[in-house]
Amino acid sequence: MNVSRWWTETTAALGDHVPLPLAALLLGLVTALVAVGWYAYPSWVPRRIPRLRRRTRSRVERTETVTAVPAPAVAGLPSPAVPSVAPDLADRLSADGRYAEAVRERLRAMLHDLTDRRVVWIRPGMTVSEVVTAASTNRPSVGPPLTAAAGIFSELWYAQRGATVEHDHRMREQADRLRHVLAADESAEVTW
Repeated sequence: MNVSRWWTETTAALGDHVPLPLAALLLGLVTALVAVGWYAYPSWVPRRIPRLRRRTRSRVERTETVTAVPAPAVAGLPSPAVPSVAPDLADRLSADGRYAEAVRERLRAMLHDLTDRRVVWIRPGMTVSEVVTAASTNRPSVGPPLTAAAGIFSELWYAQRGATVEHDHRMREQADRLRHVLAADESAEVTW
């Protein structure tokens, strides 16, 4: 049986039981309900399936017990939020064998140095390569250490390669190079 014959027979069978104006009205009503449901979709769908287990602690209790630790910015550029403790924290992370996190903290310290000296203005959502490009444009001498540091960071965090002590040593060297370049640039500006 082909589709057109099926449609004709189904419509005729429906027309025998329901008058055509009522069928059109019901079809219009169903269409309107589907359209309203589609428009309001996010508000009427439950956010999550309710659990049947008993609750152990409330959400407020769980958030009060968590200590204030800055959230890692793995997906994007790490924020230079806490600069004064970053080198200390990087050294502690490195001593604990958490080399990828130590590399991230060293990069945060480097970015903080750049923003303190107004080499670059870091906007939320910028990637490491965008910061390197902006900083290299504003002050070309910071380009090589920043490019090398961005390569190390990208290899560990974006490519998700395993971090080693060598990565941390290389990142420490790039941070030192950047500090020397920034200090040399400041001393050259003062002598003018």
